Amino acid sequence: MGKKSKEAAGTPALVLLEQAGTAHTVRAYQHDDAATDFGAEAARELGVSAERVFKTLVLDVGNGRDLAVAVVPVNAKLDLKAAAIALGVKKVSLADKHLAAQRTGYVPGGISPLGQKKLLPTALDASALRLPSIYVSGGRRGLDVELGGADLARLTHATVAELAVRP
Repeated sequence: MGKKSKEAAGTPALVLLEQAGTAHTVRAYQHDDAATDFGAEAARELGVSAERVFKTLVLDVGNGRDLAVAVVPVNAKLDLKAAAIALGVKKVSLADKHLAAQRTGYVPGGISPLGQKKLLPTALDASALRLPSIYVSGGRRGLDVELGGADLARLTHATVAELAVRP
């Protein structure tokens, strides 16, 4: 890990990784504009197991204004109750996509847990720490970053908890 591609240079997520000196590998692929399941597309295009590709879900923490983030494998669903407990709030729901984009600085399908306009409270599924490395969005559709789960937790100040419900 530690490679940077010219095509990917400059996203806030990659700038953060470089500034922090965090080992990572940038992986770009051709995003299909017709795709709606961005996580499954990433796993398929990168040729990695879906359990290693993590999606960033922006959450409303109960009042329509305050947001948080949950990061879970793309082959799992988020346990909303577990996320609320991890984030220390009563309840969570998925945030409005436009508000999520506005607050993070990223487009849906390309929201990274790294390099957001303002770091949102973050909960990371514990499975990230049991894998040799994971993939998260690098800040746009068709761009992922491979890094260690512990590094992601450190950079996002994440609470690590069992958040995923697997089929």
